[in-house]
Amino acid sequence: MQNNITLDKLKKGEKATIHSFKSNELPAKFYELGFTPGAPIEIKHIAPLKGPMCINIIEQDSLIAIRRKEANLILISRI
Repeated sequence: MQNNITLDKLKKGEKATIHSFKSNELPAKFYELGFTPGAPIEIKHIAPLKGPMCINIIEQDSLIAIRRKEANLILISRI
């Protein structure tokens, strides 16, 4: 099942692949951290009250917390 949606719509435990970006406003640090098209990811934790999301970039086995505002700029395809 593949839907192109934004990263902030995923729930804890869901896996996806980064498809593209909605805007060029995403800071360069995201590319350096591994948020590149084709990268498989998994949602590990979601803070309450629209707080940050903790995302595992599977290939690098790294956990990265990002704001919901930034997650809304990342388009993904569910795995």
